Amino acid sequence: MIDTIYVEQSVRGHPRVRQILGRFPAARVIGCERYGEVFNPKAQNFRLQKHRPALILAEKFKNFVLPAPAGYGIGAMRNYYFSHLLNCLYDCRYCFLQGMYQSANYLLFVNYEDFHDEIRRLAAESPGEQTHFFSGYDCDSLALEPVSRFAESFLSLFRDLPDAWIELRTKSTQIRTLLAMQPVPNVVVAFSFTPEATAAAVEDKTPAPAKRLAAARRLQDRGWSVGLRFDPVIFQTDWQTQYRALFEQVFSQLEVARLHSVSLGAFRLPEAFFRRMSSLYPEERLFAGPLDSQQGMVSYRRELEQALLDFCRTEILKYVPGEKFFPCRT
Repeated sequence: MIDTIYVEQSVRGHPRVRQILGRFPAARVIGCERYGEVFNPKAQNFRLQKHRPALILAEKFKNFVLPAPAGYGIGAMRNYYFSHLLNCLYDCRYCFLQGMYQSANYLLFVNYEDFHDEIRRLAAESPGEQTHFFSGYDCDSLALEPVSRFAESFLSLFRDLPDAWIELRTKSTQIRTLLAMQPVPNVVVAFSFTPEATAAAVEDKTPAPAKRLAAARRLQDRGWSVGLRFDPVIFQTDWQTQYRALFEQVFSQLEVARLHSVSLGAFRLPEAFFRRMSSLYPEERLFAGPLDSQQGMVSYRRELEQALLDFCRTEILKYVPGEKFFPCRT
């Protein structure tokens, strides 16, 4: 899967780096002073690199945890996100990462303990009040787990922070780490879903929705809190039938009463990201759809977006109570 690994010289002796290098004994290992030498140059083609991404192992020095965008949350007043990893194993055509970054390489910050310290500090600011931390904003939280051991490290932290919650957002079926652990009550494993036809068309390399659903059910059966994320909602021919079938499938196979939360979000991209993505994939039908640009964002035309969200909201609320439903307002 990974045949080239770049390593910052300052972390070459880090135990986490040694563990990862030991997993790929045949990989070509290249040293660098700072990850930006590899990750940031403009003369890169995201689409070409996506066929064979390299792994970059680096150290992060600041901005370990950031405030979440307004309207992004699942019930707490205090919401933050963090990115131990930039870029994703999967290749979803609607993903904003391909418009944000020049490079498709995986950038893993190995100094997890500095993230831990910042999470502890923020959680301690409001004792007795829930603080939510979101992983999976700039990556998939679990897809690279066999390499990164991210969940193994961070969930032990949250076990000792009862007022701090972490969301692991994923399309992955890499749940072995979680199944080997006792459930942590303040962890939400949030699975993203689109209809089967949409996933087949625009979610390259991802497990099929049915496999994600089976993974969610296994975790729920073992006592883990599971969330559902229908985000972004994608327009396609016969979309009402497709989404109704998806909701019937998902809610019939999970214990609805034990779901932590369900969220719904629209397809939206900053204009600059959209331009870059559509130039990378000029043949992509998604980017030629009924889209409109307003206030620097590209989304479906207002009437269509509202129809998509209203329909999905109505269908979802047939299955879950309103207090578990969180429409994304970013």
